[in-house]
Amino acid sequence: MSAEADRAAPTTDHLAAAWNAAVATVRGNIADFTAWYPDDTTTAGAYRPRTARDGQPEGANVGWTTGFWPGMLWLVWEATGDDAVREAAERQVDSFADRVRREIDLDTHDLGFLYTLSCVTPYRLLGDERARDAALKAANHLMDRFLEPAGILQAWGDLENPLQRGRTIVDSLMNVPLLYWAAGTTGSRSFLDAAIRHTEQLRRHIIRPDGTTFHTYYWDPETGEPLRGGTEQGHQDGSCWARGQAWGVYGFALGYRHAREESFLDAARRCADYFLARLPEDRIAYWDLVFTDGSGQERDSSAAAIAVCGLYELADHLGDQGAASRYRAEADAILDSLATSYSTAHDPGSTALLLHGVYDKPKNVGVDEGSLWGDYFYLEALSRRLRPDWRSYW
Repeated sequence: MSAEADRAAPTTDHLAAAWNAAVATVRGNIADFTAWYPDDTTTAGAYRPRTARDGQPEGANVGWTTGFWPGMLWLVWEATGDDAVREAAERQVDSFADRVRREIDLDTHDLGFLYTLSCVTPYRLLGDERARDAALKAANHLMDRFLEPAGILQAWGDLENPLQRGRTIVDSLMNVPLLYWAAGTTGSRSFLDAAIRHTEQLRRHIIRPDGTTFHTYYWDPETGEPLRGGTEQGHQDGSCWARGQAWGVYGFALGYRHAREESFLDAARRCADYFLARLPEDRIAYWDLVFTDGSGQERDSSAAAIAVCGLYELADHLGDQGAASRYRAEADAILDSLATSYSTAHDPGSTALLLHGVYDKPKNVGVDEGSLWGDYFYLEALSRRLRPDWRSYW
């Protein structure tokens, strides 16, 4: 290589520095996050204990986001071999096993978010049988939410709740990998069939003709008829919530990895192409893709981090090297922007890894804050970029 070409070649030195800063923050959080689980998002840049609710004390393992903390610990342990980090991650298994045994706050499709990272991962990495058993219990609970004849996993609430019955959301695509794992672990075809059918229903109905996605979609639970799409956290029913679009990129790409259905790969590309076409100059999406530079709206760095992981996953499955290279280059550019302008590497006052995320703007929850999922997927994105041999947890 010529001296000129060598000077022009991109390096990952800045990403290695960003990784080291993130790892230091994770290590620094272990003491607090052993005593209590952090809330979904930061408050004024710092995580606080989860609010007491439904008979559970402050800091209890409730809600849909607690699994991202052990996910971060496993990422750090795999890269560093730090025994203290591994011990902290293994302690999480007890809490998640207790949660599923006592059936605490399980009326949700988010069992995949919770148990893939907290229990499937230590079983894969260490052969932890406690973790395997807890993850299988969670997978069975998730199967209880599969509605015939609609062919979907109900998102939220008691299965008899008329306001929630027959409803799913685009986030669910990230929960079905728990079912693929359960199918492979037990040999039961029912897990596999439910995962594929659910993903196919979302492919057919949650993606609009222009490649945008609804956040949420309803089916008639008795007849299986598709009814209507809408939003909970986007700007309008007809707009495109950025994090939902990112879930579509990653979730459909994972669906292809597990099921090898070409239509899932095409769905991931459609979601990716629209997401990329709506990015502002610095490549970090606004919280809804209807907004652009000059709108005065907030960015959602967590949507960007999810999309990076999805773009890398998508690129891995494309035989068309030109398309694969384009998606990887786009992912690299977004990750570079996150690391240099949105991470807390230069903000030691925050206990998050990533700043400027949005949880739920319409309800004014977690606006311009860090989030557990944003932190996890940022760390996963760095792992994918810096460690090509890293094996996905999903």
